[in-house]
Amino acid sequence: MAVRILAFAGSLRRDSYNKKLARVAAESARRAGAEVTLLDLRDHPLPIYDGDAEAESGVPEVAMQLKRIFHEHDGLLIASPEYNSGYSGVLKNTIDWVSRPVAGEAPLGAFTGKVAGLISASPGALGGLRGLFALRELLQNIQVMVLPELLAVSKAHEAFTAEGGLKETREQQQLERICTRLVQTLAKLRSTKET
Repeated sequence: MAVRILAFAGSLRRDSYNKKLARVAAESARRAGAEVTLLDLRDHPLPIYDGDAEAESGVPEVAMQLKRIFHEHDGLLIASPEYNSGYSGVLKNTIDWVSRPVAGEAPLGAFTGKVAGLISASPGALGGLRGLFALRELLQNIQVMVLPELLAVSKAHEAFTAEGGLKETREQQQLERICTRLVQTLAKLRSTKET
């Protein structure tokens, strides 16, 4: 059975560069042999995390749906925009809700043991790289293994073809390496668990 990867962008904007990058990454991961689900956070609107609201009403159903989706996948491909040298509020809010404990679930059950590949696209010169460093730290703190390779696509407004692919061969090759490494790592971890 193929490893299952959840690919998504930490952006709600319809024409987000990171949504474009997530789509390209999903295709790369499929070519590497994974079964990939491409998720749009816009389809799963969450309230801002509020401990009082959680205490009164529990974890919202949309967050529970996302939890189930995360549980169903072995790895993550996250295309993260950079906002003020960090990751986006919508990405942090999603992680906060999905990480909330519920009955019958181990602490951080939707994240523990997962492997993530991190990529970004930004009009800036660094391509969102600073936000990826911050996101890597967050994910490692919630028991996600993060691949060491990163892809940060600069000048994102010029980086994509009319068909939605990456123009630069070097960037496409780096993306292919990350996706292949992610699939191979997940397959090795699965075989270790099965022996």
